[in-house]
Amino acid sequence: MVTWCRPGDTLTHQPLYLQRLSLLLLLLLLPGPPPTPGMEDAAFPHLGESSQPPPRACPPRCSCPRADTVDCNGLDLQVFPDNITRAAQHLSLQNNQLQELPYNELSRLRSLRTLNLHNNLISSEGLPDEAFESLTQLQHIYVAHNKLSVAPQFLPRSLRVADLAANQVTEIFPLTFGEKPALRSVYLHNNQLSNAGLPPDAFHGSEAVATLSLSSNRLSYLPPSLPPSLERLHLQNNLISKVPRGALSRQTHLRELYLQHNQLTDSGLDATTFSKLRHLEYLDLSHNQLASVPAGLPRTLAVLHLGRNRIRWVEAARLRGARGLRYLLLQHNQLGAEGLPAGALRPLRGLHTLHLYGNGLHRVPPALPRRLRALVLPHNHVTTLGARDLAGLRGLAELNLAYNRLVSARVHRRAFRPLRALRSLDLAGNQLTRLPGGLPGSLRTLRLQRNQLRALEPELLAGLDQLRELSLAHNRLRIGDIGPGTWHELQALQVRDGLGGRTVPRQPWSHVLSAWGWDASHLGSALSSAHRGSLCS
Repeated sequence: MVTWCRPGDTLTHQPLYLQRLSLLLLLLLLPGPPPTPGMEDAAFPHLGESSQPPPRACPPRCSCPRADTVDCNGLDLQVFPDNITRAAQHLSLQNNQLQELPYNELSRLRSLRTLNLHNNLISSEGLPDEAFESLTQLQHIYVAHNKLSVAPQFLPRSLRVADLAANQVTEIFPLTFGEKPALRSVYLHNNQLSNAGLPPDAFHGSEAVATLSLSSNRLSYLPPSLPPSLERLHLQNNLISKVPRGALSRQTHLRELYLQHNQLTDSGLDATTFSKLRHLEYLDLSHNQLASVPAGLPRTLAVLHLGRNRIRWVEAARLRGARGLRYLLLQHNQLGAEGLPAGALRPLRGLHTLHLYGNGLHRVPPALPRRLRALVLPHNHVTTLGARDLAGLRGLAELNLAYNRLVSARVHRRAFRPLRALRSLDLAGNQLTRLPGGLPGSLRTLRLQRNQLRALEPELLAGLDQLRELSLAHNRLRIGDIGPGTWHELQALQVRDGLGGRTVPRQPWSHVLSAWGWDASHLGSALSSAHRGSLCS
């Protein structure tokens, strides 16, 4: 029989096993000793604490959307943040006012893959030579729009993209971009590099570079020893007067070459300059001092830009190799009456667009490629269009003869009839006194502003049921000169305001008058109501 404690019993009067049980319960209820620092069990939360992990450290005012990303863009920082997590892989510090990079802070960020320092005030003096030595994982570095006078002497071997554009760089070093097997893109445009600042081994050991931008520098000739892997090479806006023989002989993968706005002359190129570029598709030689089309153009070339040179004559033999050419741009040269002799462009069977703006041609060049789709000839001296001048261009979709010297008497009534696919015809700024005859029914845009038109005959517009845009501003048309029923066939017509560029619906007729800058009072009281009705038909 168990006897429990009665009121007034002490612990010593209780049986032994009850004494031990009471003592155990008392010990369990007493508070324990304070924990020893550093001995907490991190695996289990303490009473009253959250089970969520503590927040990640992030520099003040910056954002850290992921554990590996620190974004301090546009905070006007003048000092490099000193509490960036070592786990950071992507660090953005662009658009601040940093003047230097402290080696101690940068060197501990060994996991960095992307470092963006775009648009700061960093000078070469504020960039230690060993600044990037520890960043062995770095793949993308952006230091454009700073104040560097020389490039970093060393960039990590792991690099893929390097952007040092828009600084004041006058010199790069062998290990700036050399010995980088993964390097794909280098941007050095808008600096002050001369040929003396580019070492001959600048890209030694970097055999994967596909894009190199050296535009807007002070180069006087095309640099030698460029990476053979190049696909895009930007050299525009320099002082280049010569491409040394063999300078491009190894760049067989090159697809785009930009040499516009230089000082190239015929003597600065030879027949082998471009001949080895078996994959070249785009070549821009505009804004130079060339007097002839370069020789040795590759068969793969699709776009040849020769605008704003001094070319007087196009020799068929120079284009014979470029049989794949699709776009030939020769605007603003010195091509005269004999500048494009018959058959000069005949080898270019696949030519799509021929741009001849601003030359001195007296007629449409004869024997143009039959597959031509766009012929752009404004601001020349063309005075005549014969019945056969456009006969071979049945696929032509755009013809621009604006601002020439065409007069109606010298435009044959069948000149445009062969152009069954023509959609846009621009005859603005000539001396036409009447609409040309034989306009194809495929036309959608007809521009005749700034001529001397005195009449619109319905029969000359008949069949233009696809015409949507007709520009007639700044002519000598009067309301009485527009024949009854002129607009009857033009069901799709919209009249374009030649001044403001606005599109005005076909009806009512008062809107059309407004588009031409006419007032209804110009109709005059002499017009009968019946005549007015015919104008709106």
